[in-house]
Amino acid sequence: MPTISARLSDAEQAELDAVAELLAEDRSGTIRKALDEGLETLRVRVAVERYQSGDVSAVEAAQLADLSIAEWLDVARERNLTTQLELSDLELDADTAVEL
Repeated sequence: MPTISARLSDAEQAELDAVAELLAEDRSGTIRKALDEGLETLRVRVAVERYQSGDVSAVEAAQLADLSIAEWLDVARERNLTTQLELSDLELDADTAVEL
């Protein structure tokens, strides 16, 4: 497993230690969990932003977010997302979803 390093402020280190204690984990385990959850959140945020701006279709947004199309549609519904996509884009999404 590769090793990485990061510089933390005193406040960030204190927060890391507090969360590690809450989880009954060491710092390394807590960092891995935070990184996993944070990366997942970032992927979804980017997908939401690109979908909302009309840059990507629902299928592409699901791929960006590393979600199934059904999971992505749940995210879109929960966030009341709208898009600027054309009808042809939506038809392509529907065709792709059928193929999945």
